Amino acid sequence: MNIKIIAIGKLKEKYWQDAVKEYSKRLGAYCSLQIVELKESLLRAGASRADEEAVITAEGEEILGKIRKSDYVITLEIKGRGLSSTQLAEKINTLGIDGRSDIVFVIGGSLGLSGKVSERADFKLSFSAMTFPHQMMRVILLEQIYRSFKINRNETYHK
Repeated sequence: MNIKIIAIGKLKEKYWQDAVKEYSKRLGAYCSLQIVELKESLLRAGASRADEEAVITAEGEEILGKIRKSDYVITLEIKGRGLSSTQLAEKINTLGIDGRSDIVFVIGGSLGLSGKVSERADFKLSFSAMTFPHQMMRVILLEQIYRSFKINRNETYHK
């Protein structure tokens, strides 16, 4: 299975980089993992809503440029559907059984995802009604993908 994570922004702090490196290493036994970091657009202080929309649109076009037509796209959205770890594992397993071996997870920028990216999603996933820092969300997502593979192989993993 091929897992791609498209994320706006780079990991700045070493502890986030270390966590991503650890989960990437663990996932190597289960899938091919690619993490694509796209440049975060900067806004000046007091930017208008039009400026914000321009950033969302530009980031959306960058994201869409990294997605192939055959990819199964899962966007992370507050208004998406919440799943338990077991349900996410079942979803990933079912996609594999159905021959959908290229899964792309999308983490948008601080202003959110463009409507075009959300429309392209095959599934909209919510981890919570709360907002998390994008760097933390990348680590949480990787951990849950790793947990999914452990669940699907009936391997022990801490709860």
